[in-house]
Amino acid sequence: MSVQSRSSLIAVWISLLANIVLTGMKLIVGFLFQSQVLIADGIHNAGDVIAVATAYSAMRVSNKPADDDHPYGHGKAEVLGAFMVAIILGLAAVYMGFHAVDAFFGPAPSVHIIAFIAAIVSLIIKQVLYVYTMRVGREANSKGLIATAYDHLADVYASIAAAAGIGIGLLGDFYHIPILAYGDPIAGLIVSFLVLKLAWEMGKESYDILMEKSVAPEELDAFAALISSVPEVKRIDRLRAREHGHYTLVDARVSVLGTLSIQEGHDVIRVMKNSIMMAYPEVDEVLVHLNPWYPKDDNRG
Repeated sequence: MSVQSRSSLIAVWISLLANIVLTGMKLIVGFLFQSQVLIADGIHNAGDVIAVATAYSAMRVSNKPADDDHPYGHGKAEVLGAFMVAIILGLAAVYMGFHAVDAFFGPAPSVHIIAFIAAIVSLIIKQVLYVYTMRVGREANSKGLIATAYDHLADVYASIAAAAGIGIGLLGDFYHIPILAYGDPIAGLIVSFLVLKLAWEMGKESYDILMEKSVAPEELDAFAALISSVPEVKRIDRLRAREHGHYTLVDARVSVLGTLSIQEGHDVIRVMKNSIMMAYPEVDEVLVHLNPWYPKDDNRG
């Protein structure tokens, strides 16, 4: 297992344990002090435990080497895990939105300073986890870990809403302004929208990768420039690239002088592959097909 893969799995374990602790803290404090927003946030965190466990399982599968049944590796398992995390986030957003709307039709929720402190502690922990997990995820180009980081970011939003709602409620109690007790559900509606938007963006990215959408045009242009820099290359007939989890696969059809020997063609391919893979470590494989080219014959083979 590579150093980056090991770092990714450690980050997932830290995220999993932190979510378990935060789930217990929020549910206990929420039930003890009748804080509906903390109870809802605790249930949201319980969903996070499932999401992180899903991401961890997918990452373990994605790190397996290629085999006879999966010659391109298992990278898409991580993307599938990220897609499932997006679904869980979306369900959590709908639940939080429903809970927020429902609060408007009941008595003003009670608030307590302990619940406010718990929300602040959750906010700080989740912000630290988001920064740490995102950094490791980007270094390893891990879709599952980046999805986990965005899950932490959604929790940051939820904790901000919880802290703001409870804080406004405390101010309402102190200054005897009952309407401020509904600051909690208003903030909850805003957060549910933000989490739903985040889930949509994550899900769309994962779906595009699963459907083998091409990489960004600027990446293709960069690959094309590297291929064209090889002196023997006369023309690029076709160039495709797609993400396969935490790595990228590149397919190229290139024209070279038709009088080159097999050995010379092989050497040209090796130069192209090395130039791309050295410039872009996330590229795991470059498949090159050579077409013959002649000065007076510009057919595309």
